[in-house]
Amino acid sequence: MKKILIINGPNLNFLGIREKGIYGNDDYNSVCKYIKEKFENEDVKIEILQSNSEGKIIDFLQSAYFNKVDGIVINPGAYTHYSYAILDAIKSVSIPTVEVHLSNIHEREEFRKISVTAPACIDQIYGKGKEGYVEAVEILLKR
Repeated sequence: MKKILIINGPNLNFLGIREKGIYGNDDYNSVCKYIKEKFENEDVKIEILQSNSEGKIIDFLQSAYFNKVDGIVINPGAYTHYSYAILDAIKSVSIPTVEVHLSNIHEREEFRKISVTAPACIDQIYGKGKEGYVEAVEILLKR
């Protein structure tokens, strides 16, 4: 059985509350439930974590190494654009990682078009809403 860890960064716990025109009406718990239900008949264990703290996200990544996780899906939120610490943590664990963004970061503000974490990832998915998470897990399951 493959183990996939999904890490969500700052403000993702406010899905369904914040900027519905950008992030949609689904709340955080319904998005998590949707992802898990998509893979309930697969030979995969999916764990989903969220933190608004950069250090906690790094702790999640390092724990993935010790827990022998097979793949990571990460939505670093705003940390995408400036957290070299998360970049280094992704690189250090040497676990295939896919970066996901609910919105199309390339059609938003200039600063959102830059991802400092993407170079450590095997792929980046954006603008597909919660389906982006499903696509990311599928990519990791094929490895």
